[in-house]
Amino acid sequence: GGQPRNVQPFSDEDASIETMSHCSGFSDPASFTEDGPEVDEEATQEDLEYKLKGFIDLTLDKSAKTRQAALESLKSAFSSKILYEFVMERRMTLTDSIERCIKKGKSDEQCAAAGLACLLCVQMGSGIESEEIFKTLGPVLKKIVCDGTASIQARQACATCLGICCFIVTDDITELYSTMECLENIFTKAYQRDRDTNGVSSTHNTVLHISALLAWTLLLTICPMNEVKKKIEMHLHKLPSLLSCDDLNMRIAAGETLALLFELARETDTDFFYEDMELLTEKLRALATDGNKHRAKVDKRKQRSVFRDVLRAVEERDFPTEMVKFGPERMYIDCWVKKQTYDTFKEILGSGMQYHLQSNDFLRNVFELGPPVMLDAATLKTMKISRFERHLYNSAAFKARTKARSKCRDKRADVGEFF
Repeated sequence: GGQPRNVQPFSDEDASIETMSHCSGFSDPASFTEDGPEVDEEATQEDLEYKLKGFIDLTLDKSAKTRQAALESLKSAFSSKILYEFVMERRMTLTDSIERCIKKGKSDEQCAAAGLACLLCVQMGSGIESEEIFKTLGPVLKKIVCDGTASIQARQACATCLGICCFIVTDDITELYSTMECLENIFTKAYQRDRDTNGVSSTHNTVLHISALLAWTLLLTICPMNEVKKKIEMHLHKLPSLLSCDDLNMRIAAGETLALLFELARETDTDFFYEDMELLTEKLRALATDGNKHRAKVDKRKQRSVFRDVLRAVEERDFPTEMVKFGPERMYIDCWVKKQTYDTFKEILGSGMQYHLQSNDFLRNVFELGPPVMLDAATLKTMKISRFERHLYNSAAFKARTKARSKCRDKRADVGEFF
């Protein structure tokens, strides 16, 4: 469609505020199901689509601030709603806008455009239309990732986008290997970090190396087993060097990647043997019990928690199962491959992850959840507790918790009664 009626181009001063305000109501899917009068869903959908058409037009605005605000608003809507038909009709227009913003925009605009590209592919799922989008955007993303003159933030966002879009759309094994090679060329530079005399440069590039490593790991989970074996032989002996990195996020990314590689290696070969196991477990144990006074308490807690799980995975082949609730359904994350996939999509969808797990066919296929569970309004109403009941429950739980804690904190309490 053309320029919607009554949509005025925003000025530089109020673009970021006014544009974002239009989609503030769509950031939380739960807001549509709160207690209150019934809403005309068809009218609400028309209103949303009308606004989104305006945002798509504004991605071509002369003002960089306006373009970026429009991209952010589209991201907010795409992460919190399923808009398949709307997106399908405008996929080429959206693809052209994203391509233009990545090619010609500055750092923040490129990051927003790359994020929107991820969400566009999540909305479309795997199919011919998504492949067309990736054929257009893939070369542009690769060019930015490999461009040493581009900003680190833009390269980081494009590396993540490249991995996610390739994971969603590609059926071409050659394209998969080509994308993985592009990402490998980035994060393998972190292996040379100790030999790099320019410490500032290495630290500056760490965020890019992390994003490239995580995107590469995601793609490894869909590789054929013979390729997985090659990659494990190539990287399993080099990855432990990243555990000594000064950056906490790099240590965690390297640790979780190691756990995933061990999991895949043992799937391909039940008698898999790692020569330097003793040295590796020693390193992992040191990180799982790190008491370095120079590190922040929050960082130490996070690191110890992650590396306890990584150590268990490497030593005992164990994984601490996690449960994710969304609506009336439950999903169990019971392996590192599933955890890596879930964490990746959670990062780009944010608070919209639960909504997409319920309604997005592509994500449900990825996590083997079957077709979406269809519940009528009456069933949903019986499942939902009222605000008053929720308040009473929270109040009772708070009182019980306070009472229990007070008893434990009372120095006069008889210590023997707790044993």
